[in-house]
Amino acid sequence: MLFRSNVPGIYIAGELGGMGLIRKAAEQGHQAMQAIRKRGARARSEDELDVVIVGAGPAGLSAGLTALDAQLRYTIVEQEQSLGGAIFHYPRQKIAMTSDLVLPRVGKVRMREISKEDLLDFWKSVTATQRMDIRFGERMERIETLSDGLVVHTTQGRLKCRSVLLAIGRRGTPRTLDVPGEDLPKVTYRLIDPQQYAGQRLLVVGGGDSALEAAIALAGTAGTRVTLSYRSAAFSRVKPANRERLAQLQAQGEVVVHLQSQVRRIEREQVLLDCPEGALTLPNDTVLVCAGGVLPTPLLKDIGIRFETKYGTA
Repeated sequence: MLFRSNVPGIYIAGELGGMGLIRKAAEQGHQAMQAIRKRGARARSEDELDVVIVGAGPAGLSAGLTALDAQLRYTIVEQEQSLGGAIFHYPRQKIAMTSDLVLPRVGKVRMREISKEDLLDFWKSVTATQRMDIRFGERMERIETLSDGLVVHTTQGRLKCRSVLLAIGRRGTPRTLDVPGEDLPKVTYRLIDPQQYAGQRLLVVGGGDSALEAAIALAGTAGTRVTLSYRSAAFSRVKPANRERLAQLQAQGEVVVHLQSQVRRIEREQVLLDCPEGALTLPNDTVLVCAGGVLPTPLLKDIGIRFETKYGTA
């Protein structure tokens, strides 16, 4: 059955299932909940839910709307204090969507060149209007399988249910550098508002679109001095527009780029890099690590979900 894992009653949708695009993730959330509804396993007591949805990103929210429409007893568990999933952690004013969105109970929504802030406001309006049941600041810790259903164990207690939809992101836990000094308060892994770093000396670490977009956004903030460190020799998998904009900022002296470099140590007022020309010490106020995230594979394996790794396929 569509979106069903190898564990009976547990379904997967959205970024975890390989669909990171917002519109497609929302479609998957709807379709996965339709599959859960057709399964026909309904709650049999007042203390049981039909389904627990884990994650309040586009897939989870769309699934919640579908559950409402189907009159299923549900709740959404979200570890963050805000909805939106990965969207919440986009840089300020980043364009989040460029295509229309169709949602259960809402219909077709025109979304052309909509910013992160406007998209989050839209989701908040929908959840408020539809009175969606979302438990913010509650993290799933494990799922227990019983002979007559499932129990989702969270940081706030336990939720007995008949089905679970995992709509969690693949980058929930940021990947660290594992270097001395990374535990200092000045090290962060997400850029929310570049303005908070005005006047600072910043090191951005990473070579993907998120790293380039962060460096570009920070360079446009008054008084910042931005350095970008990347371990490879070129930015091979980034959007052309990001590569071109970064090259412009380099030429203008607004961003300094060190390719084939790695962070050796982070100190309170400086960072030490290993570069092809030797060790380099940079005065520094903030280190922003944009190195992707650690997949929640151990958690899912503990639940019993199997993964297949395929090589040489699209």
